[in-house]
Amino acid sequence: MTLLVTGATGFVMSVFARHWLSTDPSARLVVLDAAPLDAAAIRYFAPVAQRMRVVVADLTDPASWRNAIRAESITHVVHGATVTPLSRGTATEARREPEAENPARILDVNIMGTVAVLEFARTLPNLKRFLYVSSGAVYKNTGPDHPGEPLPEDGYVMPRRLYGISKLTSELVAERYGELFGFSAVAVRLSSVYGTMDRVTASRNFRHVPNRLAHMAAERICGAASGGDGTVRVNTLAAAGDYVHAEDVARGIDALLKCEKLHFGVYNIAAGETASIAELVEWAAEKSPGFRAMVASSETADIVQDPTLTGGMWGAYDISRITAETGWRPRSTRAAFQAYIDRLVAERGAVPS
Repeated sequence: MTLLVTGATGFVMSVFARHWLSTDPSARLVVLDAAPLDAAAIRYFAPVAQRMRVVVADLTDPASWRNAIRAESITHVVHGATVTPLSRGTATEARREPEAENPARILDVNIMGTVAVLEFARTLPNLKRFLYVSSGAVYKNTGPDHPGEPLPEDGYVMPRRLYGISKLTSELVAERYGELFGFSAVAVRLSSVYGTMDRVTASRNFRHVPNRLAHMAAERICGAASGGDGTVRVNTLAAAGDYVHAEDVARGIDALLKCEKLHFGVYNIAAGETASIAELVEWAAEKSPGFRAMVASSETADIVQDPTLTGGMWGAYDISRITAETGWRPRSTRAAFQAYIDRLVAERGAVPS
């Protein structure tokens, strides 16, 4: 099987791309991205590099890449390339509105880039499935109707920002292309993803809370000067989110691609549970004794979150649909988070306690 992945030199898609190659020694991979592999990606893909090809081109200019990959016998397409204009986490970042910097580019890449990939996909004679990587950003800030229930795929959709608007638009466009041209098209909505290969790239400069806390804990374990005294300043301990590890996302996407028959057009991929800052700090302290959080003002805090955002896209996502269809389940948030700390420590050359 040959997979075309857009955006696989970045974060989540790189993790999925390596998973695809690592789980099937006969599988091949074609990566289409605006950026070449950076040093981190070169190291990450080294064990499977002989079975992958990277084409660097502008997604919105099909003439620059279509002929370069036409000869590949592509059987599956995962479209994950996107511009992610998010900026939250510190007081300074919270005052920025990144969507205002280049709104036309966001819409061009996120919508018309999707159309370009779909136009190519519909010409593939051996295409088994097209999977569009969407986001929980398509959901409202509130819901479900009964507090405490996980957020289902049906209903509660009302994006207010360009990113979410572009993701929902592309979901619908992909679904319609599948209907018009007779191929299986499905979308996945990801909750807040962190983990392996989570780093700053040209199209994404954002770190979710688990990423930041895991790095602080790992630095402390390894005795790095930047690790400080193990105290992280937060404006609240109550803020929470549905945080899912990129490696669990990779397994979920893989399961949907290989499932013989899918009964829905959209699937949540998430942890299915929320974790607060207080819980994440507690779990980090189990790896790095003495690690702790101190509540500070928003102006002086290292991490700034809004504790009132508890519903809709900010709450737990319902993952019963993908579990019932494929059997996929993520690790617990605690287990995945602590595994990420262990990985960061190993990368720094120390041994976790």
